[in-house]
Amino acid sequence: MKLIEHFDNFLSNTVNLNQTRIDRLESSVAAIKNVVRDSDWEPKVRGFAAQGSWAHKTIIKPTEGGAFDADLLVYVDPVVDWDAAAYINSLCEVFEDHGTYEEKVKAWDYCITITYAGDFKIDVVPCVRDRLWAGHEVCNRKENRFEVSKPAEYTAWLIERNTWTGNNAFRKVTRLLKYLRDIKGTFTCASVLFTTLLGYRITSFDRFNSNPFNDVPTALRTIVDRLDDWLQLHQAKPAVLNPVLQAEDFARLWDDAKYSNFREKIHLYRKWINDAYEEPDRDESIGKWRRVFGDEFAAGVEMEAASISKTAVVALARSNVPVVSTGLDMVNLLSAYGSKAIPEGINRLPYMHRPRWQLATSGQFPVFVTMSLHSARNGSLMRRVDGLSPLPKGCWVKFDVFGGPGGVPLSKDYVVHWRITNTDREAIQAKQLRGGFNVANDGTSHWEKLAYRGLHLAEAFVIRKRDQRLVAQSAPRFVVIE
Repeated sequence: MKLIEHFDNFLSNTVNLNQTRIDRLESSVAAIKNVVRDSDWEPKVRGFAAQGSWAHKTIIKPTEGGAFDADLLVYVDPVVDWDAAAYINSLCEVFEDHGTYEEKVKAWDYCITITYAGDFKIDVVPCVRDRLWAGHEVCNRKENRFEVSKPAEYTAWLIERNTWTGNNAFRKVTRLLKYLRDIKGTFTCASVLFTTLLGYRITSFDRFNSNPFNDVPTALRTIVDRLDDWLQLHQAKPAVLNPVLQAEDFARLWDDAKYSNFREKIHLYRKWINDAYEEPDRDESIGKWRRVFGDEFAAGVEMEAASISKTAVVALARSNVPVVSTGLDMVNLLSAYGSKAIPEGINRLPYMHRPRWQLATSGQFPVFVTMSLHSARNGSLMRRVDGLSPLPKGCWVKFDVFGGPGGVPLSKDYVVHWRITNTDREAIQAKQLRGGFNVANDGTSHWEKLAYRGLHLAEAFVIRKRDQRLVAQSAPRFVVIE
């Protein structure tokens, strides 16, 4: 499903840089401009301009504990007999001699960086205009040479493509994919390279057909499909030329291994995005979108979905089963109505993590889970657990998984991941709904302490070690804690 409203909220609340940070950035930039203007820096300053993600409006909120970057160009007239390094070094000295910035500034290859601890960094980039001809050059301090640059033209190129998609679709998708890059950490792609790759996926023909960009999830799917199609045509690292400066190849920011990994990961995430987009069940679609973007996506749905006792009451009523009292939790409902009280789709709750492994094309087999009650982890057996009999808090359960109808223990060729999912009021209050994957903590078996009243689920996922493919998945095993 598209879940357009959830995408809009996700962008606003999680991905986009919040207004407070934007205000601090703009205030800091204004102060930096004043320092440069009021200093005795020899180059004549002709103006300032935003550059990079800030100028392109694709800047995103940093991941927890991180900082975001903003680039500020300083356009200057050339100084006779100055080499490229002089512009960087002398600008750094201006800020080193200023009491506010002396501990915050550092010179790099093309800029000076002013760091605001734990929040953001501002790269101040000298850009020399009309030195030998009409045009702009940045300063390579490391190699002490001038390099032609066309930042305004590049920004205009991106703005044009954003206009062709309509509704800021290109910018929104770029932010989403940069967020995906940052939270997954599974591939490396510098922002200028990533943005350029995405920009090339938009063509002038898109001006005449807005359907591929009608809404955010559709635009995301369109652009990722196009990117993956292009990547699959290039097994070896291709050139990714600056669209306004063909002598510059942004692919230099990759090596062959990084490109190959990027190509592989985009191919995988394309499958996940299409799977989530095409999923007709709302809760299952939310779960699949969370596989792509993490648990912050549609975060507000979690509490509603976790209160399955409410869902169970509604389902019982629809089945013409009268519920004699309101305010019952799942333990009460199961006691009164048995398995009829278990809502349909309980194993597809939106906060449950979806499998990240590809399904094996061969070698699949059935598995089932057994459960036993113990006084402590590795403690004495109290009893085998069958059905929906309530279990006491404080005890431990051991889950075992067996393959095939005969109940054969799994060999060392496999590793088992367990998905433990809690539901209902006590788990919600304790913020312990879980739903993620844990590697078995006792060979292929798994131990859990009984902690929260309610109905909970345990599922086994069997992964073949040699190719990391999913070969088996058990049915949910229900655990009732009183």
